[in-house]
Amino acid sequence: MEGNFSPARLLSKVLLTALLTTCVAFLEPFDLLYENAVQAFYDSDYDNVVRFMEGALRSHREVRSTRIRCRLRCQDQHQLGQVFSESRFFDAVIRRAACMDACVEKKLGSQSVHKVSEDVVQDFNRRIPYNYLQLAYQKLKQPDKAAAAAHTYFQANPEHVEMGKNLEQYKDLQGVQEAHFVDREARPHQRSFTAAVKLYDKGDFEGSIALFEEALVEYYKADVECRALCQWPQKFEGYDYLRYRYSLYEVISVGRLEEALRSALSYLLFQKGEEFVTENVAYYREALGHDGEPREEAVWYLRRHKQELELLLIGSGTMGVEFTEGNYWSSTGGRDDYSRIPSSTDGWMEYVPISEKKKVRAVAQLREGGPLLYDGVQLVQNSAALNGTQRVLLDQVITREECSALKHLAHAVTVAGDGYRGRMSPHTPNEKFEGATVLKTLQYGYEGRVPMSSARLFYDISERARRIIESYFLLNSTLHFSYTHLVCRTAITGQQDHRSDLSHPIHADNCLLDPEANECWKEPPAYTYRDYSALLYLNGDFEGGEFIFTEMDAKTVTASVKPKCGRMVGFSSGGENPHGVRAVTKGQRCAVALWFTLDPLFRELERLQADEVIQALDTQAVWGQSLSINPKDEL
Repeated sequence: MEGNFSPARLLSKVLLTALLTTCVAFLEPFDLLYENAVQAFYDSDYDNVVRFMEGALRSHREVRSTRIRCRLRCQDQHQLGQVFSESRFFDAVIRRAACMDACVEKKLGSQSVHKVSEDVVQDFNRRIPYNYLQLAYQKLKQPDKAAAAAHTYFQANPEHVEMGKNLEQYKDLQGVQEAHFVDREARPHQRSFTAAVKLYDKGDFEGSIALFEEALVEYYKADVECRALCQWPQKFEGYDYLRYRYSLYEVISVGRLEEALRSALSYLLFQKGEEFVTENVAYYREALGHDGEPREEAVWYLRRHKQELELLLIGSGTMGVEFTEGNYWSSTGGRDDYSRIPSSTDGWMEYVPISEKKKVRAVAQLREGGPLLYDGVQLVQNSAALNGTQRVLLDQVITREECSALKHLAHAVTVAGDGYRGRMSPHTPNEKFEGATVLKTLQYGYEGRVPMSSARLFYDISERARRIIESYFLLNSTLHFSYTHLVCRTAITGQQDHRSDLSHPIHADNCLLDPEANECWKEPPAYTYRDYSALLYLNGDFEGGEFIFTEMDAKTVTASVKPKCGRMVGFSSGGENPHGVRAVTKGQRCAVALWFTLDPLFRELERLQADEVIQALDTQAVWGQSLSINPKDEL
């Protein structure tokens, strides 16, 4: 504890406490509040974790709402309107920017005080503060507030297995009610939509219509606010409620054919040619005996944002583009960054021909052959040799000594069903499945249950694998960890006779494989944000267990890989690479499984926490400080 004492940090805490209690008009920067909350967490000061973190969330909300109000006001005062020349366009933009700066500074003070790092922005986007709050409220014996914080975090991070387990435990706690599981970050249109869906499922169509109409109105408001805040069409990350199986424009008009036709036609403005809705339109027309028009607000919405797009393209000097009603194409046939707007279903519409999208993907698939970065790593087979695209097989990624150390680590830390909601055999009842995360191994290292050097090795070799994959496939942006897992599959004695199943069935990592249709649907519950995958093997002394690539039919094997120490197979995570694992019929097969994403919003939370632990370890090594981390409680 003494080694981490900082007079500056102590003074910061004192000042923050004073300001929060005595100066209501002063808006403390949310990044400073957040930093103090995190430090309080590592100091086991849970009262201040709640105090500072709740203050950070309030400050973040106030900054956002103030910027929205100011930008909307300044947009009204300095409209781009009929601006069709570069000089007038930029003059209007500059005047609007000056107006916004003056308005924000009048409300919040100097904007420089409220400028925060991209890392902090990403943490708030990913709702990381609610993870800290969940743990703090848990320690303070306030399970109702812990449940709300956990639920709020889980809405944006549904892949976080541990939080899912925590939520299940909260449901069984005395004093915790269903009403406590609320999304504290939910917007009005989300709440209305969720309530409407519940009524729809109960058969209360009149009640659901009113709420769906309310959701539409609130959604338009939210869209205006989002555009004002971002000054450009933005993707609503993680809002999977927009992908609900019922068409929003259809269900609001159940039993009212006139409104149903108008709503369906409105839907087709955003999703042209959607088969199910097109069939409904034909039915409504036949039943009514006449045609209809889309809803006015939908037409206005589409036209308004098309005009915004044109104005911004004029101002940026973009040439050679052609606009049609509902489509935007580049005259060069390539994809443009401006070629998408929010849709009513999945948050985006792509205005790129299907043939062009396939062409872009095919070009990307050919990018491979970059340096392997580490001495001794050997290229065994590339995509062509593996009969596919974006595939690679490497040997000697780690040494025999490292394989041995990681296998011993696996025997000490892996737990049956870990990472798969505790299911002992998540893929087949004929094998036992065990796993552990990087953070868990570091916790065991702190507790002295395994050598810290082995825990650190797991962390280091996963980073080595990430760098190799990023370099070999010549990626132009950083590859982030999405999930890291030390896994072992063990054949269960007495259950191997006449086996016809696989150790891990054929699948793709970021889409739902449909062998019958020869398609892979990139939609939840698939981990759609995963971009690359890798398996680093620790041993080969077992029977069966070959890794296989197949065609989309999930039957035709295109390549087979026999695991051995230091061998790694890497590949892109989409439908171009269906894969699975043949049955392990004798012995134990161990590997490090890695999934990566190019989207920093979906970075692995436990990896970020592990990064902090490693940083603390390195600081300790350099300065000889003692660590104020209680790994058993906080890791």
